[in-house]
Amino acid sequence: MSLAMAVGIPLLMLFLFGYGINTDIRHLPTIVWDQSFSEESQNVIQCFINSTYFSIQGQAQSYDDIRKALATGRSRVAIVIPPDYSLRLQNGQRAAVEVLIDGSEPQSTQQAMHVAQGVIHSRGASLFGRKLGKEVALDEVLPLEAEVGVWYNPELKTHLFTIPALIGLIMQNVTMTLTAFALVREKERGTMEQLICTPIRPAELILGKLIPYVVVGMVTFALVLAAGTYWFAVPVRGSLSLLVSLAFLFILTSLSIGMLMSTFSENQLQAMQMAFAFILPSILLSGFVFPRETMPPFIRILGNFIPLTDFLVILRGIFLKEVGFDYLYGEVLTLTGFTALLFTLALLRFRKRVS
Repeated sequence: MSLAMAVGIPLLMLFLFGYGINTDIRHLPTIVWDQSFSEESQNVIQCFINSTYFSIQGQAQSYDDIRKALATGRSRVAIVIPPDYSLRLQNGQRAAVEVLIDGSEPQSTQQAMHVAQGVIHSRGASLFGRKLGKEVALDEVLPLEAEVGVWYNPELKTHLFTIPALIGLIMQNVTMTLTAFALVREKERGTMEQLICTPIRPAELILGKLIPYVVVGMVTFALVLAAGTYWFAVPVRGSLSLLVSLAFLFILTSLSIGMLMSTFSENQLQAMQMAFAFILPSILLSGFVFPRETMPPFIRILGNFIPLTDFLVILRGIFLKEVGFDYLYGEVLTLTGFTALLFTLALLRFRKRVS
């Protein structure tokens, strides 16, 4: 096992870093509210598509649709074209295109802002140059302007993005690592046989090992939440009770991961190696540092099997976007499914080893 880990982890790191890390933002999911329904509005939308930075995912009919799309993460950018867009251009007046960007990830937001402004400027220069029949000077007033707005994090403060994610990562690593050693420590001390001889059932034994770490996990969450809120000034804009409830669910998920690792390990060294092998993909593929939109489809699919991916959506949604359960039910169902599956596998593995 140790030799396999020594060979496998470096290769895992190489492929994850090679394919998973990409700071060049492309194909940001975008929603469009075209109120003009004209050839001119379709042309400017096509300019956004041609830039390859924006990928049109749907049409909006109101600002409520845009708010829901940005809050759930289904879209990262919204393009709003006013009803008088075509008429103003035809009358020689200046028209505007509104671009709304989810600012919860400052890195991709800054690039999206620059690209959106560049697309509008280029389109305006093209229209103006075609009208005059000559090249456009840099100081010319163009007939088209971009009104860029950033939601949820208008000042693009990085710590508003990283601190909620750090809370999730710390909770996962602490609870998973502690639990991974739980059954292994009993094996190394020779006390597992004594536990097996007692009338206690395997499920009761696993629950007995998990309950103390649930308390440890909730205390850890309270500490890091207090530090993030008061020391780093990251306010919880959403429901605190919902955040605590979903943190409890995620702790159960992380404990189940550690317990499953414990059933595969023969000693604490192997348990530590397994925990390290899981932590690395969690950091790279969950959206903790790098936007998931930049990752290849296969890498994004792998990230969907990491519970931290869903919990980061929950944390940033409650911290920054003030969303409720009606926006997060998908992630909650996924974490519940992970918990049930992992606990069941750990129980079956433990019964197999006992038998």
